Amino acid sequence: MSARHDLILVGGGLANGLIALRLKQTRPELDLLVLEQAASPGGNHTWSFHDDDLSPAQWAWVEPLVGCRWPRHEVRFPQRRRMLPSGYASIFSEDFAALLRASLGDALRVKARVAKLGPTQVRLSDGRTLHAGAVIDGRGVAPSAHLALGYQAFLGRELQLARPHGLEAPILMDATVAQGDGYRFVYVLPFSADTLLIEDTHYVDAGQVEQGRVEPRRLRDNISAYAQANGWTVDTVIREERGVLPITLAGDIEAFWHEAQQQPRSGLRAGLFHPTTGYSLPHAVRLADHIAGLDDLSAPALFDAIHRLALAEWRRQGYFRLLNRMLFLAGRPERRWQVMQRFYGLPAPLIQRFYAGRLTALDKLRIVSGKPPVPMGEALRAARLGSPHLIRTPQ
Repeated sequence: MSARHDLILVGGGLANGLIALRLKQTRPELDLLVLEQAASPGGNHTWSFHDDDLSPAQWAWVEPLVGCRWPRHEVRFPQRRRMLPSGYASIFSEDFAALLRASLGDALRVKARVAKLGPTQVRLSDGRTLHAGAVIDGRGVAPSAHLALGYQAFLGRELQLARPHGLEAPILMDATVAQGDGYRFVYVLPFSADTLLIEDTHYVDAGQVEQGRVEPRRLRDNISAYAQANGWTVDTVIREERGVLPITLAGDIEAFWHEAQQQPRSGLRAGLFHPTTGYSLPHAVRLADHIAGLDDLSAPALFDAIHRLALAEWRRQGYFRLLNRMLFLAGRPERRWQVMQRFYGLPAPLIQRFYAGRLTALDKLRIVSGKPPVPMGEALRAARLGSPHLIRTPQ
């Protein structure tokens, strides 16, 4: 191991893993090091995205990671059921980890506990200090008083069924299930004729997460009930995954980045995720491509490049934060499914642009035109809450 690396990536999750893979493809001469505190990179996740989220060039280098791909997907609501002709794909963390190990070799270090890091050095818990031209911190969401967040909390179980399930496509949202303290839906990915992933998903505020009100046992019971209601007999629970994804309501992005103190960041820690869905893979792919194209990978240059990219994303996402505030703050919690039901009645190309984060001015007007699915007064109040210090979600 050299005394000084070109780049150290702290955290072996999606964003840093994609950066490492892309740099190995395009700039193999660089001395990289990825540090992951767990026994394997990537964690226990299923990362999914829509076909149109990536450009053809991005698909070319991401496709070897894709474990399942479907040509269409379905949504279900109490008064709407629709099959959308838009492709959808999933990457499994097990495959992701295998490719990282094969590509990086000794440049991937697991069970590496970091005590402290800075823009150009990392101090490990055993006292050793590693040096680099730059260090990127990709260790997940960084708590900040300058962001007001809701959350998408979920628990998923991959199930081996006794008989084929009969699904032809993923169900990205089934909101025909009982609601509760916020928007709830079930997400189903059919991996084979008799295996599928069922996730019970809840859009909740910070207080519900902190108080443990999205309780794993209840979500497991919900999954069992959903399988039974669909006539699916479970033979085996293959694995289970849990997650809490951030949903941005408002914020002061300059103050958020000032907290970084010139430390380059990636992924969720950089605020690079879809503000409404919490999906981060398309943003991670774009960041990896962006970094791979930089001439200067010093810490100041990397911080400036990632900071600029995050600011540009934030400016593009203002409309999404407005919609999020309506989803979290307007109307009765058990009726908020109506927001998404109405949205899924819009033209399919608009829905594709929404998930890709490329809404046109006409799209934005179309989404809010007509009778609102939440009370007008509450919608207007939510729209005005653009500062994180004005938002107090129910506890």
